[in-house]
Amino acid sequence: MSAGPGPGQFDDPRLADALRAGDVIALSEVYDTYAPFLYDYCHGLLRDRVEAAGALRNTLIMAREHVDNLREPERLRGWLYALARKESMRRRDSPNRHTGQEAPEAEDGDLSEEQLVRRDERRALTVSALAALSGRQREAIDLSARHELDAVDLAGLFGIPPDEAVQLLAETDEDLAISLHAALIAQNHWEDCPSVSALTESWPLSPQAARSLIRHVPSCPACGERETPPLPADRLLAVLPIAAIPNDLRLDVLTAATAADRADNRHAIAAYAEPFTARGWPVPYQPGSPRTRDRGAPKQRKGGVLVAVGGAVAAVAIAAVAMTVIGGGGSGDKSSAIVGPESPNAAGDPSGSGTQAPPTVSDSPTRSPSPSASKSPSKTPSPSKTPTTKPPTTAPAPERPRPPRPGNLSVQGCDMERDESCTIRITAVGGPVSWRVTGTSDGISARGGGRLDSGESTRVRASRDGGCWLINQEGSVSFSPGGSASVGYC
Repeated sequence: MSAGPGPGQFDDPRLADALRAGDVIALSEVYDTYAPFLYDYCHGLLRDRVEAAGALRNTLIMAREHVDNLREPERLRGWLYALARKESMRRRDSPNRHTGQEAPEAEDGDLSEEQLVRRDERRALTVSALAALSGRQREAIDLSARHELDAVDLAGLFGIPPDEAVQLLAETDEDLAISLHAALIAQNHWEDCPSVSALTESWPLSPQAARSLIRHVPSCPACGERETPPLPADRLLAVLPIAAIPNDLRLDVLTAATAADRADNRHAIAAYAEPFTARGWPVPYQPGSPRTRDRGAPKQRKGGVLVAVGGAVAAVAIAAVAMTVIGGGGSGDKSSAIVGPESPNAAGDPSGSGTQAPPTVSDSPTRSPSPSASKSPSKTPSPSKTPTTKPPTTAPAPERPRPPRPGNLSVQGCDMERDESCTIRITAVGGPVSWRVTGTSDGISARGGGRLDSGESTRVRASRDGGCWLINQEGSVSFSPGGSASVGYC
């Protein structure tokens, strides 16, 4: 794929100013310059040509409606990618999304049969090298190498600090170099090592095989001495297929963005981009509750655009203006919510907060007075000084009940295949369990916590962070007090 234009290379400040003025010609220039790249990016996240076309159309409508928020006109291109990612993530979480129609590959010139074979070999090598990376790393390297976004653009797109984006790119480059080295050994020297031969029975490599190969190479006397040629990321990823943008999409987008009778629809679409940061970039999309997902298009709000200031305020703002359904964050901007317990009040908290309310205890408990301790004298004198009855004996204090022994957590993984999410089943075994999600890996997002009584089960939704670039990928979700669920996808 030919890389996208660099920052300012196509006079972004002029285009941004023209968009602010409502110039239709400027919108057509933005389309002609960036639409093919934005469409390919949206298609990579959505894997459907209909959804990718809708995401691109809405992205340009959002850009025209919200361009006044952009504080750095020279960053127009990166800002467009941030809008496209937010819209694509929203569409990925929609229960009504269109699926099953991937776009055809853009024509790659007149290649001979030999050139096509060589290209397919390089594609298999690229897929094998990318297999060991996480979903966030694959998306970052694609945006950097093929679309030429820099760390500042990625910071705005992922909603992370610029230094964290720099670190993400540096770590991704390092991990990709290690993975590529192992993949080249697997491609060219698999016959020299029985372990490599066993790992490469399937080609391109699966994520599991790629990670196993990376662990094997430095510890193997034969493989550890191998040298492989370096290959820059932009050249490595250049052989990946590009989604062909539909020829008739340009007229559809320009009409939807400018027709007078579609103004109300544009206002509703523009609301999907909110809220924005103080820098003027869209806050990365966060998943909403299932009830929120069924509400449809948002209503246009009066007044200015809500600006999120700081992490905590941004989280509140996102919850307040969530208009649809679902990518990231910090490093996990597509976190999943709990599906819910399978039996009532599994968390012991009717509010759904996941914490159990403590029992109510009086500060001054009332004790029943002992009959022998009564201070009221009897009005009838006793005929004898010798008591006829023994004073009541104090009953022994009841034994304090022992708390139930804590149980263990039984975890059952899931496989989402090409869907966007699947549910992990967890069960308390041998006693009650207070549980929570403690971590995820390899492009999987999940969150939640609560309390389960012995034998009680609940489910946790796991979702993937990126598109299905590879096949047979696998991540995991870790739980406390113990247990890890494998999650397959793509």
